[in-house]
Amino acid sequence: MRVQRGDIEKPLQISTISFDGDMTLWDFQKVMRHSLKHTLVELQKQVSTPRALELTVDKMIVIREQFAEEVKGKIWSLEEIRLRAFERTLEHLGCPDKELAAHLNAIYRKHRFEDIELYSDVIPTFDALAPHFKLGLLSNGNTYPERCGLEGYFTFVVFSQDVQVEKPDPRIFEITAQRAGCELAQLLHVGDSLETDIAGARNAGVSSVWLNRESVLNDTETQPDYEVASLTEIPVILSLDG
Repeated sequence: MRVQRGDIEKPLQISTISFDGDMTLWDFQKVMRHSLKHTLVELQKQVSTPRALELTVDKMIVIREQFAEEVKGKIWSLEEIRLRAFERTLEHLGCPDKELAAHLNAIYRKHRFEDIELYSDVIPTFDALAPHFKLGLLSNGNTYPERCGLEGYFTFVVFSQDVQVEKPDPRIFEITAQRAGCELAQLLHVGDSLETDIAGARNAGVSSVWLNRESVLNDTETQPDYEVASLTEIPVILSLDG
């Protein structure tokens, strides 16, 4: 059920809609873990030490997140962070090998981008919205539209790694409006994260839709303009329900 948190004033003034990527348009956690499983199998073929055989996907995730935190604000390329995290993983196992890390990274990237599955509500929603609004991708991730079946839908794409500003910083919403050729008041942002998507949008003066697929309780002070359980409710919000 859609929960209205506050009217978007004169909805027809909205000309542009930006969408978060990970966990909004596709299940990033699922495809990430799936890709790491394939990578781990190859790693354990190449390195058969007891420590390597005890390695888990969860531990690989921890190593990557620790490294990302260490280089936050210094390295923006997520692909470089992922590669160097594999290097760090092999160092953790006591067998540093940059060539093997690059090989593992290639396996990860293959599955990471080729095995993405869009949520079932994405294409129907985009088909309903595209004739009436500019659509774009605003992401702290790095999944390119053409790699996940969304080629041709977006008129603008903004990745935090490219502009070196990430949500919830209001500046990335300002950059997005500039790229889209619209005013901030004409932009509507849709995302699954209260912390990055909704708080960031509100601080930038941008209307927001919180995608809450699991209907979790919002016990924070961050309130979206709208809360939906499915993207298909957005055309209704914008009076495109016929």
